[in-house]
Amino acid sequence: MYDIITVGSATFDVFALTEAELITIRSNNGKDEHIAYPVGTKILIDQLDFQTGGGGTNTAVAFARLGLKTAFLGKVGNDSNGREVLLQLKKENVDFIGVIGKEQTGYSIILDSIEEDRTILTYKGANNELSFREIDKRKLASRWFYFSSMVGKSFKAMESLAEYARDNSIKVAFNPSAYLTKKGPAFISKILRAVEILILNKEEAEMLVGRGQINELAVRLSKLGPKVIVVTDGRNGVCAYDGYNIYRQSANRVKVKETTGAGDAFASGFVAGMVERKGIEYALNLGLANATSVVMHIGAKNKLLDKKEAKQFIRRNNKVQVIRKCSKV
Repeated sequence: MYDIITVGSATFDVFALTEAELITIRSNNGKDEHIAYPVGTKILIDQLDFQTGGGGTNTAVAFARLGLKTAFLGKVGNDSNGREVLLQLKKENVDFIGVIGKEQTGYSIILDSIEEDRTILTYKGANNELSFREIDKRKLASRWFYFSSMVGKSFKAMESLAEYARDNSIKVAFNPSAYLTKKGPAFISKILRAVEILILNKEEAEMLVGRGQINELAVRLSKLGPKVIVVTDGRNGVCAYDGYNIYRQSANRVKVKETTGAGDAFASGFVAGMVERKGIEYALNLGLANATSVVMHIGAKNKLLDKKEAKQFIRRNNKVQVIRKCSKV
């Protein structure tokens, strides 16, 4: 029996630090920032980092470091990058209960920018090719499932896993990306019916229920079925809603090195707190501590916290404990 099984992508990630320009394009709909490289030139790379990534493996490692018995369910290729993913999972005490296929393992190139954010070139590969019939159902005994975003054939597998969870009294946490939320609530309704905890950022929330303040968005999202809603808003902090109270928490002000994996780190920390039944306030503290640690370093797994480190981090950072709770919206 696992505490939690993560379902999602596995990738081999290359972080390329280069000299790039940041340009802003304004339109009637607002403004967008773009990383720009000159055409027809050879761009020197200042630094290269190679790590494993993907929402499924990032969160699996995070849960394991926080003391939960964890397995990862996804699909990788029978190639050197896939073997590297599996080796990292083994080192982190995460069981692999997924599928090794003939497709190429997912691959991402992360380009830095002048600012704190980044642009990711991603090849989904095997991540899109998981089918429900390939999954060994004997290995699915768990108290929780954690779903990150999957598309293609793998999304259909996730829908079937949501139904399996409902039939077997397994709680589900769901962290969809814009790939899914831009299609609207009807597209993910089969999964939402099984979801206990829904975590997404403000932009993704607005794709599902329209524009608004994060407090309002959380309440509207709860009407889609999940019992606990968490909406993150970058530097503006986070809001959680449990059907009775709204919890608001500010972000820690730290020097951001790189933001890849910050969402996975927060979501896994929050869900770990809820799996341990320590309540929303503790879960918010744990999620924010984990995300803050990750953004201060390069890589999605590089500085995920273990349980001892998380407790120390929370004690050292008073802002992690600042939560405002109220009974009315």
